[in-house]
Amino acid sequence: MGIFDSVKSMLGGSGKSGGGKIDLKERFALERTAVTGTMAKFFAAKDLHNDGKIVGVKVLDPEKVEAFESRFRHLKKPSEGEIAMKMHHRNIVETYEVGVSTDGNPVLIMEYIAGPSMQNIIVKKQEEHVAGRRLALIKSMAEALRYVHALEFIHRDICPRNFILTPDRKDVKLIDFGLTVPALPPYMAPGNRTGTPLYMSPEIVRRRPTDKRVDLFSLGVTYYCLIAFRHPWQGDEVTGRAALHHDTSPPLPLTTACPNVSPALARTIMQMIEPKVDDRTPTIEHFIQSLARVKEVYVEGAASPAN
Repeated sequence: MGIFDSVKSMLGGSGKSGGGKIDLKERFALERTAVTGTMAKFFAAKDLHNDGKIVGVKVLDPEKVEAFESRFRHLKKPSEGEIAMKMHHRNIVETYEVGVSTDGNPVLIMEYIAGPSMQNIIVKKQEEHVAGRRLALIKSMAEALRYVHALEFIHRDICPRNFILTPDRKDVKLIDFGLTVPALPPYMAPGNRTGTPLYMSPEIVRRRPTDKRVDLFSLGVTYYCLIAFRHPWQGDEVTGRAALHHDTSPPLPLTTACPNVSPALARTIMQMIEPKVDDRTPTIEHFIQSLARVKEVYVEGAASPAN
């Protein structure tokens, strides 16, 4: 049985927005190989009910979703699908439909972005994809987070893997609201230790109270990696233990990792990754205001990035 067949076998029904049944086998024709993530499988396919439009289909693992959602059961937390359906912004992937399979598996049908992920660009150091575009991409990523925060949500998994470049490489879109929670006190209490370790803020790692500044930290680390093609706490460890360094050892200054970076931009990004919450950039609005004073990512004539 192929990957698509195994995914097909999980689902059945007829798709309608708002929780209707979705039959992948009848409705979709596979276009891209399925990818398995932490809590879901994702693939691109032709939507045969919508003139063959290419869409992304995310099939959630109900057991893993239940394990995550169970900690918020008494709070009546909105589901990933409900949160995703609220997001309508040019720098956030559009979710068209939310449904379930006959077996009860949650399904999201969304905009498919064919460009590369920021993660691949950073890991493979693909300068050609971002040369001359970093400042514009940084601004777009900030606008995406500003929108999420304006709707009073905390994304909780800001990292390069969750930013996808558009095919023309001129813009970027934020994806994946699987760990997103409302920005309300009950959801910011200590104990929710979820996220991507290399981009996780110290207060998450240490199980302390959280707020929107966890996203600022993660976005700052993402920016650092986009500019320097390395992590501020570079090391061989990529598991949860890696995040323990985020408040026990200082990050390598961005101006050291990348000597030709704009000093103003470097200061702004380094403030985002301050381990002490009260020393960190307080809001995404503050960051955007600081970014408005930055005219370039790199200073001409300075040394090349220390990759």
